[in-house]
Amino acid sequence: MDFTLIIPLILGWLFGWLVNYLADVLPITRKLGRPTCPHCQAPYRWVGYLSFQKCTACGKRRAIRIPIVQVVMIVASALLWIFPRSWLPFPLAFPLLAYLTLVLVIDLEHRLVLHPISLVGAVIGLGVGIYLHSHHTTVMAGLLNTLIGGAFGFGVMLVLYFIGEWYVRRMSQKRNLSPDEVALGFGDVNLAGILGLLLGWPAISGGLLFAVFAAGLVSLGIVVGMLISKKYKAFTTIPYAPFLILSAIYLLYL
Repeated sequence: MDFTLIIPLILGWLFGWLVNYLADVLPITRKLGRPTCPHCQAPYRWVGYLSFQKCTACGKRRAIRIPIVQVVMIVASALLWIFPRSWLPFPLAFPLLAYLTLVLVIDLEHRLVLHPISLVGAVIGLGVGIYLHSHHTTVMAGLLNTLIGGAFGFGVMLVLYFIGEWYVRRMSQKRNLSPDEVALGFGDVNLAGILGLLLGWPAISGGLLFAVFAAGLVSLGIVVGMLISKKYKAFTTIPYAPFLILSAIYLLYL
């Protein structure tokens, strides 16, 4: 037995706990602190929270997301340890994956890409991007590649953001509707910029195309399903960040 596997297993468990903790507190309080029960808002006791016990106030069990994230982080950590990427060593690959997982979880549960998390992501993206794009060239060239990729990703999604905003407003006026959703959130624009920093230029163009294509397929499936069930609703949107993250994981890890 390779006892060094204990290291990634422990790291996977710790990062899984960290992702779950941040996903529990940041969307609610926007700061670090004691997590609260999503059902009754009673604060968890730290011992009970860390051991994944149910809420002592209302008796509700913790979300199924908790064990799923723990298992995913442990398995991902072990796989990255056993099968390292030559272009992205474990000390960079695994924390980056944990960050992407955190963004994914929060967006799926709250439809949010928080600005503080985006700022942290920009720092991570800049550092990792320079490392990745300076392998076969100078640091300055790698920095330029990284910045161009970030600007391109941010710029393209910003244009799509304004187009989507205009389209929803135009269609709502035409149909005398008041839409509750936006076509694209500004957090998605920030995330595309982070993705651009990570992938650099011109890889970000492929990353955005991959995300747009995947989102289009899923959106088409949802629309078809609503039409078949006769429950179609205008301006129905889906979280876009998961497709950007899927694109990043595919291009960086696979």
